[in-house]
Amino acid sequence: MSAPAPRIDAVEPRLFRQLLGCFPTGVAVITTRTAEGRPVGLTCNSFSSVSLEPPLVLFSLRKASSLLPTFVEADSFAINILSQSQDGLSSRFASSKIADKFEGVGWRPGALGMPLIDDCLASFECRVFARHEAGDHDIFIGEVRHMADGSADQALVFYKGAYMMLAESLRKLVLEGKLDTADIDEAYRTLYGTLLRLACARASEAEIDEIEAAAADIERHQNSDALPHRIEATSRFFSAISVAGHNEALQLMAQTMTVVSRERMKHVIPMHPRPEVLPLRRKVVQSLRARDAEGAATALNELITALRRDVAAAAAASA
Repeated sequence: MSAPAPRIDAVEPRLFRQLLGCFPTGVAVITTRTAEGRPVGLTCNSFSSVSLEPPLVLFSLRKASSLLPTFVEADSFAINILSQSQDGLSSRFASSKIADKFEGVGWRPGALGMPLIDDCLASFECRVFARHEAGDHDIFIGEVRHMADGSADQALVFYKGAYMMLAESLRKLVLEGKLDTADIDEAYRTLYGTLLRLACARASEAEIDEIEAAAADIERHQNSDALPHRIEATSRFFSAISVAGHNEALQLMAQTMTVVSRERMKHVIPMHPRPEVLPLRRKVVQSLRARDAEGAATALNELITALRRDVAAAAAASA
């Protein structure tokens, strides 16, 4: 009798996304032209090499993307590898609110007529070699026909929801104690208070479910040996709030604050279990459910105040 097959736990989507973020990637803008010849493009970090002989590369595109039909119809596309100074372009081509992504952006047509963005680290013009459906994405494989080396020498790198150049700078400031606690708290109150007010008006019930799930995850990891899980759950709690606010500029700012928060929880402030503040996180969620903007912002303020009071008490006890 054969042994039973090993049990495979279901892959939890939030954790899956979180762990995928542990793999640093470069950032590219994938470009092509519409049937009318208009240049279009989008930000992508799924670019990868496939083969040297023949020279093949790939990227994947969400089936829900408004540009999917355009890329399906196109016979060519270009990969523009962004340099460290082009984080603004990354945000621009990732935005769903900018109709003409190329307005004000320097570019030129390549040998295949594909849009090549100025000052990129490198660019590849490709003929479509194959396309495969894979879950909620389509995978586009391109055969490289032309390529160029740019003038920039540092790549833009994305890691755990933030650009690595910014993340590294922030980590250094945190570890050196150069970010004032009062300033950080004020930034949290201002930024996330605004995001909570927006979320009360804009968030879907599913997005509020994400916030509630993260809060519940914090509660599940109250043992002193569960610090890494608690830090990640706390980061996810605030990240979910930023998503629910539906403001891309504020969401980018929130990603920056997440880097600061994670490093402080790891290296600066004591992150022992605090069961007394759990009701305050629940109050944030309850206010969101009730679409009570002021209640949500007030609950957040109470949460930050309670956490800071706890930190001050711990510091005094160890002095």
